[in-house]
Amino acid sequence: MLHDSIGIVGVSIVLLAYFLLQTEKIGARSVIYLLMNLIGSLGVLVSLSRNFNLASFAIETSWVLISVFGLTTLAYKRWRRSR
Repeated sequence: MLHDSIGIVGVSIVLLAYFLLQTEKIGARSVIYLLMNLIGSLGVLVSLSRNFNLASFAIETSWVLISVFGLTTLAYKRWRRSR
């Protein structure tokens, strides 16, 4: 039950991030958007540890990797500007 709850919260966070993006409340390259996708996808992955589904695992792992890449890119750009 806890795994499912974490997964539902994760899905809600990912959907909220997408909604905020579509309503132009946040940008696709904003830290908050990337963090919401990262945290939400990790939540879904937690739920998949209980009820595994390969396709869902693949998409959520991809979201995590893409979000980490985006956050790393933003951090690097900020670091370069501060030098």
